[in-house]
Amino acid sequence: MAKILNKLQNPIGVEGPVLTIVMDGVGIAPDTVANAVSQAYTPTLDMIMSKYPCVKLKAHGTAVGLPTDDDMGNSEVGHNALGSGQVFAQGAKLVSESIANGKMFASNTWQNIVANVEKNNGTLHFIGLFSDGNVHSHIDHLKAMINRAKEEKVKRVRLHILIDGRDVGETSALDYIVPFEEYLDTLRSDDFDIMIASGGGRMVITMDRYEANWQMVELGWKTHVLGEGRQFCCAKKAVETYREEYKVIDQDLPPFVIAKDGEPVGTINDGDSVIFYNFRGDRAIEISKAFDDKEFTKFDRVRYPNVVYAGMLEYDGDLHIPSNYLVNPPEITNTMGEYLADSGISQLAISETQKYGHVTYFWNGNKSGKFSDELETYIEVPSDVVPFEQRPWMKCAEITDKLIACLESGKYATLRVNFPNGDMVGHTGNILATRCSMEALDLQLKRILDVVDKLKGVALITADHGNADEMYELDKKGAPKQNKDGSYKAKTSHTLNPVPFIIYDNYYSDKYTVKADNGEFGLSNVAATCVNFLGYEAPKMWDASIVEVK
Repeated sequence: MAKILNKLQNPIGVEGPVLTIVMDGVGIAPDTVANAVSQAYTPTLDMIMSKYPCVKLKAHGTAVGLPTDDDMGNSEVGHNALGSGQVFAQGAKLVSESIANGKMFASNTWQNIVANVEKNNGTLHFIGLFSDGNVHSHIDHLKAMINRAKEEKVKRVRLHILIDGRDVGETSALDYIVPFEEYLDTLRSDDFDIMIASGGGRMVITMDRYEANWQMVELGWKTHVLGEGRQFCCAKKAVETYREEYKVIDQDLPPFVIAKDGEPVGTINDGDSVIFYNFRGDRAIEISKAFDDKEFTKFDRVRYPNVVYAGMLEYDGDLHIPSNYLVNPPEITNTMGEYLADSGISQLAISETQKYGHVTYFWNGNKSGKFSDELETYIEVPSDVVPFEQRPWMKCAEITDKLIACLESGKYATLRVNFPNGDMVGHTGNILATRCSMEALDLQLKRILDVVDKLKGVALITADHGNADEMYELDKKGAPKQNKDGSYKAKTSHTLNPVPFIIYDNYYSDKYTVKADNGEFGLSNVAATCVNFLGYEAPKMWDASIVEVK
């Protein structure tokens, strides 16, 4: 059934395009030494935030479908909310509920995984991000599955841990590894053989996304499956050694293999079962393809073991990746992209590789492909495969070049663009590079807004979550925490801060009023606002618009 938007009785009458700009990872926080946004020279952003209507949007916790307001937002749930105009229960909450009510362990997938290792005297392997960041995974989910495996008489379990240092403290790995090894000691018995088998930094192995760097996945395959790599007696020793030798933070730690008497303790072999326990999809799809696709050609797997493989969720609902999963993903329906396409409204989505999937797949409710080949254009600008702090401007100029051409073409009624700088560079923990990234973005904002004015359009400028706004770990008083050498302790994770929503409009402000900012607006209020500027009423299931049309 077509989803058609109803026209407003008194439309705002925007002559030009309506452009939504997502400044990824740019939150609102106090102007301190920790805030790379406020510390950067950004005359355009400063001007529009002071001169034009600007409200704060909640971009974390329950406002984006996460379990509690202690949970930081992320780009995936943020773009889900922006694109759907609604709040859906998201991965972390779905998994926690499925564990609590027992549905996960009653599922056919879990039963097949356990039955497979029992039948073949195989090993149950868990691969995933090893922290409680609750953005990609949570260590409590892993513990619950381990406990259940022991209850169900699984005899042998191996863990392949991807070190975080991005959604949690940049050098917090041992805060997880040491107590986890103690926890394993309480479980281990003659009938239950469990140990960590391999690992490495999340930005080095396994967790690539959008096919930006398949070599990461290949290196992860060699580490986890083949047991190839530098050997250590335990994960703690590996982390300590690499920190001393390479002077890198956790997310950049090289891969390691745990060995005994020179032999890897946990290669993945025929008859084994494998669970990739991340619940977030973007960095889980490629490794899932490597396990799931018999005709896989992205790299030479050398050896393709016959295993039962499952993801925590179905990471791609259209392509059905992976074929087996433990928890049903959220069903996101009635998205803005679908309504616009069914209503005959032309759309453009553009970003570079690092966030291309966010303005397409996640924006469209975890849907691959387009709603209309005729009305929608998607443009991906290939990202550089270099450390982000080395080129903090990323591809913002190239994105802007193409975006301006599309604006001036007159082909699109509405456009959306994501600039990844604040998030991807912010994750490095390098405040100087992050300030540079914001300054580069600011130059492009000026170019874009000049064109919006020329075309008598409107720009809605926002973000999906905070990151660059808080580059140091802060104490309860808001002061930066210090390392032993007196330097500030870098923060590489997202923040709990709100994000801006700026209405850049030099022509039509007499046709609407901006509602009072009472602290209740979230990312899900953006979709209704966008379609109002396009001249349409928002569907009833969407959260309310931020403007009241006169």
